[in-house]
Amino acid sequence: MPPSGVGGALLAYGRELEQSGSAQVGQSFTSDVEASRLVESEPNAFLFGVLFTQGIPAERAWAGPAELLRRIGTIDPEYLATHADEVARAVQQPPMLHRFKDTLPRWIVGAAALLVNEYGGDASNIWPSGDHVLTVTDRLLTFPGIGRKKAVMAVEILMRHFHVELEGRESGTVAYDVHVRRVFLRSGLAEADSPVAIEAAARRICPDAPGTLDLAAWLVGRDTCRPKSPRCDACRLGQECPRLITLDAVGVGGSRS
Repeated sequence: MPPSGVGGALLAYGRELEQSGSAQVGQSFTSDVEASRLVESEPNAFLFGVLFTQGIPAERAWAGPAELLRRIGTIDPEYLATHADEVARAVQQPPMLHRFKDTLPRWIVGAAALLVNEYGGDASNIWPSGDHVLTVTDRLLTFPGIGRKKAVMAVEILMRHFHVELEGRESGTVAYDVHVRRVFLRSGLAEADSPVAIEAAARRICPDAPGTLDLAAWLVGRDTCRPKSPRCDACRLGQECPRLITLDAVGVGGSRS
């Protein structure tokens, strides 16, 4: 029997997003059509986009690989891996591509080198169909700039939007993102702000595929369950939510702003 109450409402929203194949902020990654098309069509651009998804709005992050391409003329990993100074200049020239102006170039160069050395220069070799969710997550974690939060997010996007068929969906989870955490706390689904508590709550609600809740919780947190002045009446969780709006995530910040 599917869960009822606020957990059921969140799961219903997650399944709706999954059914529609949502990218992250809609059916595309960003309002820049060319930038979104690049992420859609080039696995390497998707991987580099994951690097960008920290500390800036999601739409701007996913436009990053296309702007990098415009500034350098290529996002070929062999080139990026061997032209660190050029990558740094491209990121840092006004308007800067990212607030992490010194860190992001190192991530890009390091990720490009790993792609060349371990995956034949093709990021799709990181996530071949039929591999296990945890195996793909572990591979992503070896890339500089990708921690557990980004890896979990990327795996869910690969399955939900790109329809990569991975085994072990029951081993997936939600990202420990500030928006996700806020929603789980304010809705009463989790009693503590910790990865263990948030992930355990996701497993209780959707044991066969906990990651189904990831994008739903993130969108609710970003769009309506805001840190200040939450828009409870417009929230997808509606009347099911106990609206514990005095609670919020504390400490570790979010990545998908």
